[in-house]
Amino acid sequence: MEFAFASHFDKRKKADALVIPFWKGNVHPEPAADQTLQNPLLNVALKTGDFKGKEGEILYLYLDGQPEKRVILVGLGPQQKLTVETLRKCYGGVTKSCLGKRLKELNVVLPQSAHLSDELIAEGVCEGVLLPNYIFDRLKHQNPEEAEDGSLLQKITFIGLDKEVLEIAEEIFAVCDGVYYARDLINGNADEVTPQYLVQCARGLEKEYAKIKTTVFDKKHIEKEKMGLLLAVNRGSSLDPAFIIMEYRGNPKSKDHTVMVGKGITYDTGGLNLKPTGGMETMKCDMSGAAACFGALLAVCHLGLKVNFTIVVPSTENSIDANSFKPGDVYTSHAGKTVEMMNSDAEGRLILADALSYAVQKLNPTRLIDIATLTGAIEISLGSEASGLMSNDDKLAEALMQAGEKTYERLWRMPLYEEYKDKLKSDIADIKSWNGRSASSCVAATFLRYFVDDSIPWAHLDIAGTAYVTEAKKYLPKYATGVGVRLIVELLKGLSK
Repeated sequence: MEFAFASHFDKRKKADALVIPFWKGNVHPEPAADQTLQNPLLNVALKTGDFKGKEGEILYLYLDGQPEKRVILVGLGPQQKLTVETLRKCYGGVTKSCLGKRLKELNVVLPQSAHLSDELIAEGVCEGVLLPNYIFDRLKHQNPEEAEDGSLLQKITFIGLDKEVLEIAEEIFAVCDGVYYARDLINGNADEVTPQYLVQCARGLEKEYAKIKTTVFDKKHIEKEKMGLLLAVNRGSSLDPAFIIMEYRGNPKSKDHTVMVGKGITYDTGGLNLKPTGGMETMKCDMSGAAACFGALLAVCHLGLKVNFTIVVPSTENSIDANSFKPGDVYTSHAGKTVEMMNSDAEGRLILADALSYAVQKLNPTRLIDIATLTGAIEISLGSEASGLMSNDDKLAEALMQAGEKTYERLWRMPLYEEYKDKLKSDIADIKSWNGRSASSCVAATFLRYFVDDSIPWAHLDIAGTAYVTEAKKYLPKYATGVGVRLIVELLKGLSK
């Protein structure tokens, strides 16, 4: 993506469309910027009532004598109700309409408001334009001129405010590039995006960025580390597991260290507790937590944040085979705790448990976060509007909640009551893996808590309802959303200050 800035409306250059913002007025829409187009035909269009300036409303006009072939009017709603999220939604709608018309270059007039700072306005507009600027169609047959890149916006020229908007745009694009990276991993074929493919991605990022150090455990090393739960889940797969550690040292003089563990189940059949038709078709998304880790790390590298950040990705398929682990059997975890396997479709918590235990013992985290498409119950509870948050530390939970509000990757904190431990009592092992439907999201997090030292601030993010959507919404595309990338980067930006 290329960004440019025009200090004045009359100095703008040729583009495919000019985007002009309007407030919803009492009678007619009102300009949302001092610099705007003066054209009799525009005035006629505004007075017809066809465009009222309502939030998200879009009207295309075709006016002669302009540097652009089209003028796009975008409604922002009432000025007093303007928020950053309003801007994301409104300008996200503009981008979606442009993708449908295969427009590549936009001149964008930035709104001005007494209710939001110029910086926040620039952030909202840039995120709105960039987040939907994504298409995954590489698996479709198409003519070269109809290729994916030809459908995306390629250049944005901002008009208004000041030149600092370019710095904001570049920073937001750096984060969005991490989001795109995560989406590509999730949307790819499960036969392609395997544990070994994730290893290749990790090695590739290490070659590209000097501050990344990558360590990969193959199956023999995983056996040496006695990660019995990861190995159990892997038993049904023809592909070996992988355990990936990627360390970014942006502030080597500091001991502060954020560790993020991402669930890397590259395909989930449910194992012997086989998923039914309708429950398996989207299961290539079960590595969305791992994808968020990769995307966040890429964005951190782009931004050069002065933080120490490590991602840990335990990865395997959860397939079905004569060797698949059997519900009712007991396996020993990396932490030494024995686990009675109650349901082979509750596999995510198993591989996370070994990864969390390793992180606690070997990586010396200041704070520890895991992110996973863990339970269908969280989607029943929160839908696709928020991810679940469980934590043993109020300060970390609050920091994540604030980052979620800032990015609108919202979190809702769920309880970790001591009584939930009773649901995991086993007669034949130290702990059982699954308790049934009752409070299942919270009990799953309680299971993970057994593998975390409570002296370390820890948070669990359940993104099962937000990572993959079957209908496009707001400024998010259909299918992979890349949720978690912007959230974690926002958290780390706060820590870097």
